Amino acid sequence: MPVAFPVRKDRLYASDEPHHDPGKMTMSNNTGPNILVIQADQMAASALSAYGNSFTKTPHIDALAGQGTTFRNTYCAFPLCGPSRASMMTGQLPSKIRAYDNAAELMSEIPTFAHYLRARGYQTSLSGKMHFVGADQLHGFERRLTSDIYPGDFYWTENMATRTAKTRSDGRAVTQSGICKRTVQLDYDELAMANAEQHLYDIARSSDDRPFMSVVSLTHPHDPYYCTQPFWDLYEGVDIPMPAVPALPIDEQDPLTRYIMIRHELDDGFDEDTMMRSRRAYYGAVSYIDYQVGRLVSLLEELSMRENTVIIFTSDHGEFLGERGLWFKRHFYEPAAAVPLIISVPGGPQGNVVPENVSLMDLLPTMLDLAGDHELADLREPIDGQSLVPLINGGSRESVAYSEIMSDGLPAPIFMIRRDNWKLIHGPAYPAELYDLDKDPHEQRNLAAAPEAADILNRLVAEAEAKWDAAAIQADIDLSIARRILVRGAHGAGQSPSWDYVTPSGEEGRWCRTGSDYNDWSFNVI
Repeated sequence: MPVAFPVRKDRLYASDEPHHDPGKMTMSNNTGPNILVIQADQMAASALSAYGNSFTKTPHIDALAGQGTTFRNTYCAFPLCGPSRASMMTGQLPSKIRAYDNAAELMSEIPTFAHYLRARGYQTSLSGKMHFVGADQLHGFERRLTSDIYPGDFYWTENMATRTAKTRSDGRAVTQSGICKRTVQLDYDELAMANAEQHLYDIARSSDDRPFMSVVSLTHPHDPYYCTQPFWDLYEGVDIPMPAVPALPIDEQDPLTRYIMIRHELDDGFDEDTMMRSRRAYYGAVSYIDYQVGRLVSLLEELSMRENTVIIFTSDHGEFLGERGLWFKRHFYEPAAAVPLIISVPGGPQGNVVPENVSLMDLLPTMLDLAGDHELADLREPIDGQSLVPLINGGSRESVAYSEIMSDGLPAPIFMIRRDNWKLIHGPAYPAELYDLDKDPHEQRNLAAAPEAADILNRLVAEAEAKWDAAAIQADIDLSIARRILVRGAHGAGQSPSWDYVTPSGEEGRWCRTGSDYNDWSFNVI
């Protein structure tokens, strides 16, 4: 059934109040639904049974899909943590907000969905990771319930002179995978969950009658690939397949894939036992996330909040998990670029599947639409996202999604257009790639040189070149990196400021910070 928006005393849906003039937006006593966003990190859509996986153990996410709408073809706007999250929160392409890499600052003047919802009368909170860089570590959230897990300053800015150096994600994540008793990532996610649950209890007994928008953002199943024994045992006797697309010899890989493999120490490959151990641990971590989804949904039910809470489940990007010889992300092939997106609206359609290509950038306008701003009159600037509510209601729209990869060691930006069944990968530094995903879902036949695909190639290339000015973007990337390196160096002289968010809990010092080696920190495993 369509999602309706009548005035409801129980705050199930938003009221049809008059829209504010863009220059006169004021605080409103919103009667919209609560919104709970649950975000995983580095979870491939293909890792979930709701997306066709035949062996993964995700009963709680499956149940959520049965109670809502699954968007079958959802893409991140940049297959890397920081830029993807900044883009998701602002509804804009990373290049427009200068979110070029994991050390790029999200400017405080750019409104996020937390700003817009807070201005409409919501109480907003974040428990867990959002990878904010810069002095502003809130970006519209009224409360942060944890610190972030990664540095909030420019420490991870990559020097332009050493772009070919190895990155922080290296082969150890694969070779040292398996069963653990505890990791720093488990420390973090358990804290984020405990604080999120406590916050829901606090809301339930509070006299504050504002609806809430809470984000619970966990760091699993991000590498290193570890899980605890109970989640490892879920896959005992399960026939976990090897990658559907095996690795080619390094000299037969396309130039972009070859570069990524060498940079991330993946070019020598891994034996089958090592790969299977990592894959099993990853799926164990996926099931760990599923368990946390179940905890949160059960708590909403216990507190009689479920019937007026929209639940959104997603991830910032995907994971290769050995497909094509690749691990982690940083490419536009489906395992890394496609993400899960499930939206459960009380009273809305159940078990719905939307085939159109959509984007994480669509979440900002979708939340505003659900909160009552159906015409998006509150927006202060054009955004790249579109509300998904019409699709939830059974409508249709242009089936297109865009994504970018910039900096992160590349000599020039590279872009992706997913339009209908076609995917173009295009940029000035690497040969074009074109795939028909209906006929070639594993992207094994590049049609960029195929005569029968010349027309669609030309049209998509023209669209990409009209949409992006690669030279101008690269010039701004170079300027941004140069500025950040200077500021980072200046901050290292004398007393250094800290941009890391510190909660009253005394947790500071536990997470990855300036001066820490990422791998030494992340492999602090028992």
